[in-house]
Amino acid sequence: MSDIEIARAATKKPIQQIGATLGIGADDLLPYGHDKAKVSQSFITSVQDRPNGKLILVTAINPTPAGEGKTTTTVGLGDGLNRIGKKACVCIREASLGPNFGMKGGAAGGGHAQVIPMEDMNLHFTGDFHAITSAHSLLSAMIDNHIYWGNELEIDIRRVTWRRVVDMNDRALRQITASLGGVANGFPREAGFDITVASEVMAILCLARDLKDLEQRLGDMIVAYRRDRSPVYCRDIKAEGAMTVLLKDAMQPNLVQTLENNPAFVHGGPFANIAHGCNSVIATTTALKLADFVVTEAGFGADLGAEKFMNIKCRKAGLAPDCVVLVATVRAMKMNGGVAKADLGAENVAAVQAGCANLGRHIGNLKGFGVPVVVAINHFVTDTEAEIQAVKDYVAGQGAEAILSRHWELGSEGSAALATRVAEIAESGASQFSPLYPDAMPLLEKIETIAKRIYHAEKVIADNKIVDQLKLWEEQGYGHLPVCMAKTQYSFSTDPNERGAPTGHAIPVREVRLSAGAGFVVVVCGEIMTMPGLPRVPSAEHIRLNDAGEVEGLF
Repeated sequence: MSDIEIARAATKKPIQQIGATLGIGADDLLPYGHDKAKVSQSFITSVQDRPNGKLILVTAINPTPAGEGKTTTTVGLGDGLNRIGKKACVCIREASLGPNFGMKGGAAGGGHAQVIPMEDMNLHFTGDFHAITSAHSLLSAMIDNHIYWGNELEIDIRRVTWRRVVDMNDRALRQITASLGGVANGFPREAGFDITVASEVMAILCLARDLKDLEQRLGDMIVAYRRDRSPVYCRDIKAEGAMTVLLKDAMQPNLVQTLENNPAFVHGGPFANIAHGCNSVIATTTALKLADFVVTEAGFGADLGAEKFMNIKCRKAGLAPDCVVLVATVRAMKMNGGVAKADLGAENVAAVQAGCANLGRHIGNLKGFGVPVVVAINHFVTDTEAEIQAVKDYVAGQGAEAILSRHWELGSEGSAALATRVAEIAESGASQFSPLYPDAMPLLEKIETIAKRIYHAEKVIADNKIVDQLKLWEEQGYGHLPVCMAKTQYSFSTDPNERGAPTGHAIPVREVRLSAGAGFVVVVCGEIMTMPGLPRVPSAEHIRLNDAGEVEGLF
């Protein structure tokens, strides 16, 4: 059966029953149909004094076309923990329409380790992304409206930094000219679009603790500069109140269920190669009050998602992971070892061994945060015993443990061994978590620390303009902020074709952006795009409704 066939065959429980497993009463759920609901802010507030459960982070090696299955493993591990008698909850991100209609397909797991309702989650879901797009667009409109009606703030229209957003891959909108058509339409200026998941509003929603914190952060956003280079904030435009109103419901976490009827929070969706790539703080912290174990994931490979989870999300939210699960596949090891995708089905132990360098790099990096690491070998039917053993032997040589997990095929039965070991480690108290750098470290040194300790680069290349900009932000009081590295997800370097574990490379910094509301400095490296384009043959060409009114081609 295909993923969607498995999902459609599942027996779903009413969302009120799922909420009850976490102690959430029906009155504290805002249902969206029968199988999904938002959790009320009043309930979230009422549980804040409870102790936290154990926090498990699922991350992965650098992604390859062979597939790693990070979300599938996250869901499978959550089900596995419940199977062995632990009270566990899964926390993942929502899916962006851009990648879904572009090249990625669904984002709810796979096989017998999925979160449902799958179709809803990969399309409009509960409208959170639409609310974020609308709030962002309201601010865009109010900036241009302020300029049109006299520009009392003396905004330099050449220095409006607030771009527009749409939740779709549309390369034609990367750079545009706005306000053409005469006096009635305003003052023409250059502008552009990012994808919604790259919006600072998205990053803020995923870091804010409550609506008051959300409004404060929105007001802190810098949207433009005057001729004297002094910043203009969102609060100067007087937009943060109305934006908060638009985001009121979107701030409430979404509760759904796995195929095995275990609870899952699906909330927020910032890109990991552009923003911090983690689900919302409010969803994770709420789950920690309601469950003994919370399994969450961070986007793309550990060099992006896990690094930002540790240095940004955990720092901002006061969280500390008890164990990290690093997902790898035999197929990906072979691809890192030089095997073409078409040849991955044939046994090749030598290629597995050659490709394990990427896995070893991630293990070492994660240990640098003081957190125990377990490698989950996400099983494929083409894997041979010799290839699996080669991965286990390599991981053992790195001072860690690799466990084969067959959750895609068998659900929680296939992940029980992984869940048992993860629970033992998390409950042992072995984690001594510490971020990679202190708040007081200068911004450029933070960038260099990540480049050298995580990417194993020889140096960072930043011209004087960028260095001066970082120093200016430090003088303005932003030097304590963490840095959010925006680079390709496919390599430790900025070259997406450089697989394995490269060393001695340089990290070129193209530009830096201050996300004052979210609370970090974005460092754009290499050729990374904040508005992706569609591939030659987008997934949208194959998505349609069948005669039964069901969605086909999305997964």
